[in-house]
Amino acid sequence: QPLSSIITFTFHKDWKNTLRLAVPATSYSLQMTLEYVAMANIDPASFSVIVQTKMLTTAFFFSTVLKKKLMKKQLMSLVLLTVGVMLCSMKVGADDPEMSGKRMVGLLATLGIACSSGFASVYTEKVIKAARKNNPEDAGKEYGLAHMQAQLAIVSLCILGLYTGVRDMPAIMENGFFHNYNSVAFFSSLNSAVGGLIVAAVLKHADSVLKGYATAVSVVLTGVSSSILFGTHLSIFYGLGIINVIIAVLLYNSSGMDDFLC
Repeated sequence: QPLSSIITFTFHKDWKNTLRLAVPATSYSLQMTLEYVAMANIDPASFSVIVQTKMLTTAFFFSTVLKKKLMKKQLMSLVLLTVGVMLCSMKVGADDPEMSGKRMVGLLATLGIACSSGFASVYTEKVIKAARKNNPEDAGKEYGLAHMQAQLAIVSLCILGLYTGVRDMPAIMENGFFHNYNSVAFFSSLNSAVGGLIVAAVLKHADSVLKGYATAVSVVLTGVSSSILFGTHLSIFYGLGIINVIIAVLLYNSSGMDDFLC
């Protein structure tokens, strides 16, 4: 379909859901802002592990917003995840007050990311399922998942544009919109865009089990890369914690495990 169909779908055919998607779009926008705060105050290895608490928040909103019951394997994995994050957050030795304060800011920002991510994903699922339930004759016929993704992106751009205009309009008028937008910023944006396309491809061509394996591998690679590139000291507590997190991710996304649990 032509690109104009995205505008037609967003602002005419499905304008009610466009308004509803303002809620998760705001959460995703908050999440992106908190990512910069978190990465400025904690190391990438700790961030990659602690941010996995989004499984915990997603499960909470899954049961409260969608009114669905969690499986036994998911409850077990959430316990393992909590223990793993607590271990990774432990520091050997004493930090100076300034470093401890920065680490606390980074930790709170990361937990904020987990909360906003969990709520946004569950609320988006609720909006999509409600749209299919209210219009079953149109589901999957004229407009597909790509149109809904574009719809969410457009709403997010509107919200971020409004926030930018309110907060930074004097600086934009003085220096221009692309002031200090260098190659690093460009590749960061490109990496996020490519990552989104890869996630969409995984959801379309693979399953949640493979997505869980990919998440576990990414946690390990982030820890190793952080140690090599930035000299991050990985303690024994971090090693134990990362094992817990990997097992939790794989268990949460596994299939058929409930048959072996009492």
